[in-house]
Amino acid sequence: MRKIALLGSTGSIGTQALDIIRAHSDLFEAYLLTANDNADLLIRQAREFVPDSVVIANADKYDYVSEALVDLPIKVYAGADAICDAVTASPIDIVLTAMVGFSGLRPTIAALKAGKAIALANKETLVVAGEIITRLALENKCPLLPVDSEHSAIFQCLTGSGDNPVEALLLTASGGPFRQMDAAALARVTAAQALKHPNWVMGAKITIDSASMMNKGFEMIEAKWLFGVQPEAIEIVVHPESIIHSAVRYADGAVIAQMGLPDMHLPISYAFSYPRRLPISGERIDLFRLGSLHFERPDVERFPCLRLAYAAVNRGGNAPCVLNAANEVVNLAFREGRIAFSQMAEIINETMARTHYINTPTLDDYFETDSEARRIAASLIPNT
Repeated sequence: MRKIALLGSTGSIGTQALDIIRAHSDLFEAYLLTANDNADLLIRQAREFVPDSVVIANADKYDYVSEALVDLPIKVYAGADAICDAVTASPIDIVLTAMVGFSGLRPTIAALKAGKAIALANKETLVVAGEIITRLALENKCPLLPVDSEHSAIFQCLTGSGDNPVEALLLTASGGPFRQMDAAALARVTAAQALKHPNWVMGAKITIDSASMMNKGFEMIEAKWLFGVQPEAIEIVVHPESIIHSAVRYADGAVIAQMGLPDMHLPISYAFSYPRRLPISGERIDLFRLGSLHFERPDVERFPCLRLAYAAVNRGGNAPCVLNAANEVVNLAFREGRIAFSQMAEIINETMARTHYINTPTLDDYFETDSEARRIAASLIPNT
């Protein structure tokens, strides 16, 4: 029985992870559930799965959650520090990091220091502090098991390959809802349009990142750290059908790809059960109905966030941290209607130019950089 801590249990990844635990209750136990603000769903989840502990990050909702669970043997905590403490509990085997954005960094570090396997769904952790995270994983002998569909696909394509040399990672992207729009039309799109992803059902923040292709830039940086390859060996391929989730090209020219429907249950299940594959009910690919698949090069002129991600990873240091912080600010501003779609990349670019650069940042430097970049990005948003 693997005991799992779900950080962000009320989000898209967290709820699908609970589907896997529900379907395989003989193999997995939800030991810890955490949520940022969605107390009602956290309470419903806790009443169904009866974990050892729950944490609500919004401390103002502690009494509400505690009173709702008073009849059950569940420990209730509140606040960001409580999440970091809770992940270190000795019975926990796997920590699913599905918190949104920079908030996932501290709990991931705490879990690694406690020797926990990480099912990594929070890509921003590696974007911001990939060097520190991978070093801690190595020092504490903690596996980093990718949950992002693309990185899980690459992981699956590498499994069993031994030391055969890899020529390139082929990271696929749907292209998002605006793949065929010209620059003039992109300047007028709304958040409501951006939130209608053609293939995937995801949280609001990642859906906007997908529309701007910043998400693919983040995934490129994540792949660099997860698989130890340089950015120039990571090719981003726009694949509108989202059937090939990514591929690996080996030195002999062979390309091994992982295919599946756009559904996160498979990569979550694989991370939880690795190296086993567990049965998952649901629809299967019908190749005859698909008929054909399509591939395109990404357009970095219409989607400059992708270019900014490459610039950040190639500069190194705290530049990816700046990229992430500025993106979190502009992503929210766009969702709230305070800036245009095209302004997101402009503000990120200016924030990267203005934020103090550190070539070899410490963990404290990352937190200071995050705060500085957020202040600068916010100052560049009209009426902020």
